[in-house]
Amino acid sequence: MRRDRLSRRTVLALTGACSFATVGVGQLAGETGDDEQPDEDDGVSRDTFVIREGTDQATTVYVTTAEADGPTVVVLGGIHGNEVAGYVAAGEIADWTIDAGTLVTIPEANAVAIERGTRTDDDGIDLNRQFPESSEPRTDLASAIWDVLSEFDADVVVDLHESIGIYAGDPIDGVGQAIFHSDGDAVAETADSAGTYATKHYVDDMDLAFKTGSFSGPTTEPSGLLVHKAARDLGADSYLVETLSRSPDLETRVQWHLAITERLLADDVFVDDPENGDVPEQPVDDDPGEEVPDDDDDPVETDPGDDDDGETGVSPSAEIRTDPPNADELSLESGQTVTLDATCSTVTDGEIVSYDWQLNGDETVDETGDTIDVTIGANGDHSILLRVTDEEGATDTAQITLSAE
Repeated sequence: MRRDRLSRRTVLALTGACSFATVGVGQLAGETGDDEQPDEDDGVSRDTFVIREGTDQATTVYVTTAEADGPTVVVLGGIHGNEVAGYVAAGEIADWTIDAGTLVTIPEANAVAIERGTRTDDDGIDLNRQFPESSEPRTDLASAIWDVLSEFDADVVVDLHESIGIYAGDPIDGVGQAIFHSDGDAVAETADSAGTYATKHYVDDMDLAFKTGSFSGPTTEPSGLLVHKAARDLGADSYLVETLSRSPDLETRVQWHLAITERLLADDVFVDDPENGDVPEQPVDDDPGEEVPDDDDDPVETDPGDDDDGETGVSPSAEIRTDPPNADELSLESGQTVTLDATCSTVTDGEIVSYDWQLNGDETVDETGDTIDVTIGANGDHSILLRVTDEEGATDTAQITLSAE
């Protein structure tokens, strides 16, 4: 049964959500320790173990198991270290009480990036590009995270992120305030319900209303996203949640993540709710009338990279290749020149008539042309956005982040 509001515990604990307990139980995923005991207060069993133990990537996995049978849900935060609300919310979710099934939570998936406060780790690697479909993950950390999902045989996966801009039908400004989902009518309906519900109950400004869209196809960049692999290799119902990282305060953004996640999981691990808040006597009205913009005419386009992991390619489809190859996964040197090639961008009908490049993290077009050279002028992360336009005026964007040290 879906709930009418966030649990009392969830709301009241927000002020302390920025600190997590450090627990280290070197236990294999899926195994239960002999000393694991149900929590006397909530009737669930709780366990923890550490992945990448003994390295700077070490992070804790939290496992909550209810007495009643049900699906296994995996919730992650902190894949990108500069998307704070996602990993703070995941830390709260690790303490949730469930009524059925198993809840596995990895609050700080990318501990190094979180420590740095950046999207990438010390080597400039974007963790959310390291999960290729139908093949092994590309890094040790990605492999460890994937092992958790595989060993627990995740039925549902929720990955919490943030974006520097709002998704509004064209991801050039960002993909925030959106829920992206795997294929299937039921999955789409659940995402739509969660977005509508969060907007109706927790969003005051309708410019920040949540929208939804399906994942991009296997051949559409960006590739290597965890939720894509979970959906296509494990068959899990998968969701990528994006909130706006600018302007709203952290507590508000965390609340959005919590509200959406509870709503996404309500029919899976919350059968009844005597402790987590009041169950509505009547079904929640999922139709806020004219308050929530209709996004039927706003197909979700290709992800803008640093604004995170947006979905569903449309015509045209923007793509960036680099020389040296995969420059966005390398640690570059200040002063190094990288060639950016957009000739791999495609269009279903007609042709692409313009290639516009934004190099300074704002809306100004700095270069045009299907191929350009950029020179890294300073250490740090440098976001580059490509916008392509076809003969009909349709656009698509792609974005990469080049990192120099």
